[in-house]
Amino acid sequence: MNSLYIDGRWLSPAGRELMPVINPATEEVIGSIVDADDSDVAAAFAAARRALPEWSARPVGERAAYLDALAGALRDNGERLAVLAASEIGMPLAESRGVQVALPEAVLRSTAQAARDLDWEYRDISESTVLREPVGVVLGITPWNFPVHQLVAKLAPALAAGCTIVLKPAELTPLNALFLAELCDQVGLPAGVVNLVTGRGSTTGEKLVQSRAYDLVSFTGSLAVGRHIGAVAGDRVVRATLELGGKSPAVVMDDADLEAAVRTTVRNCFTNAGQKCNAPTRLIVPETDRSRAMGIATAAAAEYRLGDPLDPGTTMGPMASDMQRDKVLRYVDGARERGATVAGGRRADRPTGFFVEPAVITDVDEADPVVQEEIFGPVLVILGHQGEADAIRIANDTPYGLSAELWSADPAQTARLVRGIRAGQVRVNGVRSPHPPVAPFGGYKASGLGRELGAFGLEEYLEVKAVLGTFEGEAG
Repeated sequence: MNSLYIDGRWLSPAGRELMPVINPATEEVIGSIVDADDSDVAAAFAAARRALPEWSARPVGERAAYLDALAGALRDNGERLAVLAASEIGMPLAESRGVQVALPEAVLRSTAQAARDLDWEYRDISESTVLREPVGVVLGITPWNFPVHQLVAKLAPALAAGCTIVLKPAELTPLNALFLAELCDQVGLPAGVVNLVTGRGSTTGEKLVQSRAYDLVSFTGSLAVGRHIGAVAGDRVVRATLELGGKSPAVVMDDADLEAAVRTTVRNCFTNAGQKCNAPTRLIVPETDRSRAMGIATAAAAEYRLGDPLDPGTTMGPMASDMQRDKVLRYVDGARERGATVAGGRRADRPTGFFVEPAVITDVDEADPVVQEEIFGPVLVILGHQGEADAIRIANDTPYGLSAELWSADPAQTARLVRGIRAGQVRVNGVRSPHPPVAPFGGYKASGLGRELGAFGLEEYLEVKAVLGTFEGEAG
């Protein structure tokens, strides 16, 4: 498969070493990509830089129209994308249709509307005018867990802002990205506005990050890699937005519906087999309810059916790779060896695939790695609290602050919990995500820098210029 889309053209990988793409449910090779070299990286950035003046000069309505067209193309090819994602990640098909098709389509459309609604020239500041202008060339590096959504969450605001972009998808799940690039080409985006290169993070990714050709880097992935990218960007004094994961709490108070809270937490934790940065992996309940919560969660976890992601009856797929499977098992086995009570969490008895049984853990110290570190698998830890202040303390007692969920029937207590929990997004009493997806997403502390989605996500790709004195311009 062609795996480099640069300056509006597909480049052939002929004569290069191919990297296999593995179906994690069957362990079969379903595609291949190449590791981009120095000349590919340079060509991608050069194309993006050449395309920038003309693209940024287009009226905002025209840029937004391209996003709407891309959303339509994604919708029209939705089933093919959903099946590809299910095969590439191991995500059950029903989930894939939602987060790999419906969600990115909505992000494209809502970002287009946010750009149309933005006040590109703000004149009511004394005798000056404030302009919003594109940052420039963007480098977007995305993870493997929700590949289409993660790509779109960077591509959409970059293009709406008037930036051009070089994208690098994760090497585990590049086929979705290649298909998205095909759709960008199909809707007629000008050459060089979107460029895509493939390869390993340690090689292609590092070449891209070390380049001096971009004006902003947007990265979603691990804390360790994010620290490295942030350091490189800081040394160059270029912008960086970093979404670096989480260890999200679900806080349940004694006046809440425990059954509903626990079952909703299990469902949200085990989406995509727990391979989700904002998964509520720490369930914090009143200490007197901990044993009951363990029983409810264990029963809910036992209802999951592991299997072929394309089988309509499957409700949990495999880990994305053998390395991820082994990582999850190390965490769970370590907690078990240290005396924790563990239900499930063993390697699934299947002939092929990187499957792990969902795990529910309790009787564990708050400092244990399964409590403090992001595992990225179907692992839920249940902790007990002694009241409101203690619940807030436990919720905040990790390096992360990406998201949180809370359950309380008392509006005043809910308000105190919302204010007390240090997280970028708080979900109250099981409310569903907003549609369209315009609420800002991003975290406190080690969960990263910046926000995605809606107007707040668009602002990350814009510079602010103050013009002092008389000025007449054209918005967008």
